[in-house]
Amino acid sequence: MQTLPKERRYETLSYLPPLTDAQISRQVQYILDQGFIPAIEFNETSEPTVYYWTLWKLPLFSARSTQEVLSEVQSCRSQYGNCFIRVVGFDNIKQCQVLSFIVHKPNQSRY
Repeated sequence: MQTLPKERRYETLSYLPPLTDAQISRQVQYILDQGFIPAIEFNETSEPTVYYWTLWKLPLFSARSTQEVLSEVQSCRSQYGNCFIRVVGFDNIKQCQVLSFIVHKPNQSRY
């Protein structure tokens, strides 16, 4: 049995290879299909002890397409390219965040 190389892992999906743009788009589509409200957050670090990330604008209450969400990710990335950026899904029934995944790490060339 082989162990994974020792490296920092970040939240949901972090044990997979970096997601392609198409895979990110499918994850965002899942958020929308479940009726969750997408939001974008950023932070300078992704340390496990940091519980609060900065919200990029307001949650995207009216988002109906993945392109709307991904264009906001691009806007956040262009302004805060040196930060970690994640997409989160909020459940308005349970009143909590139900999923999140990182779409940009500093020194990463794409989302």
